[in-house]
Amino acid sequence: MSTYAQKKGVGAVLWDYLTTVDHKKIAILYLIAGGFFFLVGGLEAMFIRIQLAVPGNDFVSAGVYNEILTMHGTTMIFLAAMPLIFAFMNAVMPLQIGARDVAFPFLNSLGFWLFFFGGVFLNLSWFLGGAPDAGWTSYASLSLASEGHGIDFYVLGLQISGAGTLIGGINFLVTIINMRAPGMTYMRMPLFTWTTFVTSALILFAFPPLTVALFLMLFDRLFGGNFFNPDMGGNTIIWEHLFWIFGHPEVYILVLPAFGIFSEIFAIFSRKRLFGYSSMVFATVLIGFLGFMVWAHHMFTTGLGPIANAIFSVATMAIAVPTGIKIFNWLFTMWGGSIKFTTPMLYAIAFIPTFTMGGVTGVMLASAAQDYQYHDSYFVVAHFHYVIVGGVVFALLGGLHLYWPKMFGTMLNEALGKVTFWLFLIGFHLTFFIQHFLGLMGMPRRIFTFNSGQGFDMANMVSTVGAFFMAVATIVLLINVVMTIAKNKKVGGDPWGDGRTLEWAIPSPPPFYNFKQLPLVRGLDAYWIEKMEGNKEMTPAEPIGDIHMPNNSFVPFVISVGLFIAAFGAMYHNEHSWGIPVLIIGMLVVFGSMFFRSVKDDHGYHIHKEELMDDDKGGKA
Repeated sequence: MSTYAQKKGVGAVLWDYLTTVDHKKIAILYLIAGGFFFLVGGLEAMFIRIQLAVPGNDFVSAGVYNEILTMHGTTMIFLAAMPLIFAFMNAVMPLQIGARDVAFPFLNSLGFWLFFFGGVFLNLSWFLGGAPDAGWTSYASLSLASEGHGIDFYVLGLQISGAGTLIGGINFLVTIINMRAPGMTYMRMPLFTWTTFVTSALILFAFPPLTVALFLMLFDRLFGGNFFNPDMGGNTIIWEHLFWIFGHPEVYILVLPAFGIFSEIFAIFSRKRLFGYSSMVFATVLIGFLGFMVWAHHMFTTGLGPIANAIFSVATMAIAVPTGIKIFNWLFTMWGGSIKFTTPMLYAIAFIPTFTMGGVTGVMLASAAQDYQYHDSYFVVAHFHYVIVGGVVFALLGGLHLYWPKMFGTMLNEALGKVTFWLFLIGFHLTFFIQHFLGLMGMPRRIFTFNSGQGFDMANMVSTVGAFFMAVATIVLLINVVMTIAKNKKVGGDPWGDGRTLEWAIPSPPPFYNFKQLPLVRGLDAYWIEKMEGNKEMTPAEPIGDIHMPNNSFVPFVISVGLFIAAFGAMYHNEHSWGIPVLIIGMLVVFGSMFFRSVKDDHGYHIHKEELMDDDKGGKA
C-alpha cells in the first residue's frame, strides 16, 4: 500500500483524504487541523501576553483584546485540545482493542468535517466584522449586549463543531462495546481505551446541555427570543447553569484521555505493568461520574445560597480522591521499574508535580468561602492553565512523540524532542506559577491593561517572558516534525522496544485493514504476554479469511459544507435579502446528501484471502 501511495499524485492524495473513512487517516486529519488551531490559539495567547507585558500598554485596543481573549480560550478548548485528543483516540483505540475500524466509519468522517467547518466558520469572524468578545464562556449578559456578529459566529460555529464531537463520542462508545477482539474483556482493556470509553460517555451527556444553551442563545440573538433577557422575564443565570453542566465535564473530557496517554507511557518506559490497574479503572469511572456533580463551583458568587454552595463544594473536594489514587499508582508504576528517560517519559514525569499543583489550587477554589476571594482573579487563570496545559497539553506532546512512529512509521528526533520539552516546561512554569500571586495581589482576569504602581509590573513581565519560551518550544517542535518527514527513516512495528498492547504488534504505519487475523487476547498487556513467551506476533484468534471494508465517501464533506453555508444564511437573514435563500440552499444540500446516502446501496468491498496471503509473502520476501 505504501508504494501505491507514493505513486499517487497530490490531487489523488487530497481526494483520498477528503473522502476517507479510515480511522487512521481521520486521525491524521484531526492531528493536522487541531495542530493548526493550536498554533492560532498560541498566537492569540502571545498577543495577550505582549499586551500585558508592561503597564499602560496600547499594543491592542480594549475591544480587540476582548476578541483575542475570547478566541484564545474558545480555540484552545474546542478547536485544538478536543480534536488533538480525538486524533489519538482515532489512531490508537481501535488498534488497542484489536478492531479493524471504528463501528461507524462514515460517521467518523462526518464528525471530523463538522468539527472542521465549525472551526473555520468561527475563525472567519476575524475577517467579517469582528470576532466574539464575551469571553470563552460567553455569559449571556455580555453576549446579548455584544454588537456585530461576533457572538453569532460563536454560537453557530460551536453548534456545528459540537455536533461533530457528539457523533465522535457515540461512535467510540459503540466501537469499544461491540468490536473488542476475542478475549479482550473490559478488565483487559488498556487504560487509554478505558479513558476513551469514559470520555465518550461524558461527551454523550455533556454536549446536549451546550447544544440547548447555544440554541437558546441563537433564538435570543437572531430571532427575538427572550430566554436570557431579564427585562422580558428571562434569566441570564440559566446560561451559566447550562454552560457549566457542559463545561465542567468538558475539563474531564480533555483530561481523562490525557491520563490514559500517561498511563501507557509510564507502563512502557518503566518496563512494568501499570500498578493498581483495577483501581485505575475504578478511579476513571468515578471521575466521570463525579464530573457531573460539581458544575456550580464555577458559580459560587452568583448567590445560589449556602446549601447549594456546600453541596457543590463537598462534591468538588471528593473528586480529588480518585485523582489522588491515579497519581500514587503512576508513582508506584515507576517504583522499582527499569526507567528509560525518553521524551514521552519526561513529559509524563513533569506532569505529576505540575498537575498536582493544579489539583491543590482546585481544592482551594472548591471552598466556597475562599472562592469569594479568588473568583475572577488571575489565581483562577493560573489554576486552570496548570490543569489544562500541565495535564492535557503535556499529554498531547508526550503522546505525539510516543505515537508518531505508529501513525507515520518514522521517529521524531529525540534530542530535539528533549529541547522542546525543557523549553516548554520552563516557559510554562515561568508564565503561570507567578499568576497565582498576581491573583492573590488582586489582579482581575480579563483586564486589558493595568497602571504602574499597582504591584503587577514585574510579575506580568516574567509571565510574558515565559510565554516566549513556550513559543520557541513550539517552533522547535515544528522543525522536528519537518525534519522527520524529510528524512523519512522507517521504523518497525514496536519502535520503542517495550510496547505492551496490541497496537505495537502490527507494522508501523498499520495496514489499512489493521489486523490480517483478529488477535487472541490472553490477558492485560496482551502483546507483552506473547513477547514473554518468545512469540514475535500475536496468536491469531481466527484463520485468514476475507476482510470486509467500507467504501470511501464524499457525502460527509458535502453535508458539512451544507451546514457551513446554511449558518451564513441564518446569521444574515435579518440584514440581507439573500439570507433566507442561502439558509434554504444550505439545508437542501444537507438533506439532499442525507437522502442520497440513505437510498444508495453501499455494501463496501472485500479484501480476499489470496491478496492477504500474497501480502504476507511479499512482506517476508
